[in-house]
Amino acid sequence: QVQLVESGGGLVQAGGSLTLSCAASGSIFSINVMGWYRQAPGKQRELVAAITSGGSTNYADSVKGRFTISGDNAKNTVYLQMNSLKPEDSAVYYCNAEAVATGWAPYDYWGQGTQVTVSS
Repeated sequence: QVQLVESGGGLVQAGGSLTLSCAASGSIFSINVMGWYRQAPGKQRELVAAITSGGSTNYADSVKGRFTISGDNAKNTVYLQMNSLKPEDSAVYYCNAEAVATGWAPYDYWGQGTQVTVSS
């Protein structure tokens, strides 16, 4: 069906920057929305940012002005540029795609997650 592979996580000091990438592959008919979620220990998974195939974006209030989501439709890839990182941004970041695989109904696909740790 559709596989999502994330990269770019790691350890960074507060105030630093990281860029996450997520590439979708498989029997993709269409991708409607791609986004990033995060989950910190003991907390619920939350939306960080999302982008539609038309380029519309949505951000969590906590990251507005610091994070930028962008996409490359030709490569089925989404990026998350994270600047001015704070310790509270530390979490496992998951890529998500609302996609249609060939011959299948629309479905929410998830990546395996990538750890982002921001030290104070």
